[in-house]
Amino acid sequence: MAAAGPDQRQDIKPFPWGQVIHAGLSLLRLPPAVFWALTPVEFFAMTGGMRPHATTIDRPALEGLMRLFPDG
Repeated sequence: MAAAGPDQRQDIKPFPWGQVIHAGLSLLRLPPAVFWALTPVEFFAMTGGMRPHATTIDRPALEGLMRLFPDG
């Protein structure tokens, strides 16, 4: 496997520790021991990452698409 070149490294972003810690300790109000014991999958589930994605759009989104892609 080849090492990542300079172009490939541009897409890599640092892990958002500040946001994750804020969500876990402030928003979810988890005790620090519980927060640090979570697996990434458990944290993802607790923050709503495993909810099914909506397959429909609301009226404003539909109207926006209609403006972008008019029928004639």
